[in-house]
Amino acid sequence: MRDPIADRFVRTHLKTKHLVLLVELGRHGSILRAAEAAHMTQPAASKLLADLEYALGVPLFDRLPRGIVPTWYGEIMIRRAGSALTEMNTAHQEVMEVFSGLRGQVSIGSVMTPSTSLIPQAVRLFKQTHSRVNVSISVDTSSNLLQQLRGGELDLMIGRLISVGEMNDELKFEVLQDEPHRLIVRAEHPLVKKDNLSFEDLSKTAWILPPTGSVLRDRLTALFLSQGVDMPVEAIDTHAIPVITSLLLGGDFVVALPPESVQYYLSSGLLVELDFNFGLRMDAYGIITRKQHRLSPSAQAMLDLVREVGGHVNKVR
Repeated sequence: MRDPIADRFVRTHLKTKHLVLLVELGRHGSILRAAEAAHMTQPAASKLLADLEYALGVPLFDRLPRGIVPTWYGEIMIRRAGSALTEMNTAHQEVMEVFSGLRGQVSIGSVMTPSTSLIPQAVRLFKQTHSRVNVSISVDTSSNLLQQLRGGELDLMIGRLISVGEMNDELKFEVLQDEPHRLIVRAEHPLVKKDNLSFEDLSKTAWILPPTGSVLRDRLTALFLSQGVDMPVEAIDTHAIPVITSLLLGGDFVVALPPESVQYYLSSGLLVELDFNFGLRMDAYGIITRKQHRLSPSAQAMLDLVREVGGHVNKVR
């Protein structure tokens, strides 16, 4: 049921230039610079902002000597304004693509592991019946992908919810599978033949680690600390599979990965799993979409295929 008060606010007070100004204010933190970016004068921008705050009845920004800072109310409006503008840009793009014969755009986000198997399988099947639809795939951390999904930059993503609180009225999460990790090295790594391998041995060798702030990095740190040893001093931070495989093949590095992400190299014998019960298992990843967002027919078709392929992968396992 639509809220008549909210509906009246949108229809009576809110204009596109309000949305543009909000986004620019969030980017620049200055009314002058935001006005320039929005192609309006500073007095006009100040009046627009004042009118919006009056209509809402709350302050959207704190005025400081050297700029402005959004309040909690302002943060909400900036995020929603950006999402609304992205939706309209997407609508324009879809119209132009249909007109030109491209017939649509589907944007998918994925964490690393499903990007090496599930997503390619789903996209191959999708292209068999939607050859003219442009598919874009972003591979990143769940945290970054969730921001893109909320902002309307992605139609759907395969990843994890950072906290249970995120599974609210805004997002829908469909579990696919969990993600056990193994320690991967090149076949000639010295640790391959070492007996009674320990956490202390692992802390003294070179590692390829996920970026600081990622869930996997936090869990690796907790594992080492729980064993009373420090994190490896010699390390390279990256989650890019091509870089990881190149480093592994060319040097004595250790990395914690789901085996399927480097299955080709494991099958060929170039890389191997260390015989060590590391005990690292990530939470289940799944399909995440926005509840209040209606997918385009192309995006819905892609979602259906991701569900189908994801279910098949689970049965095979």
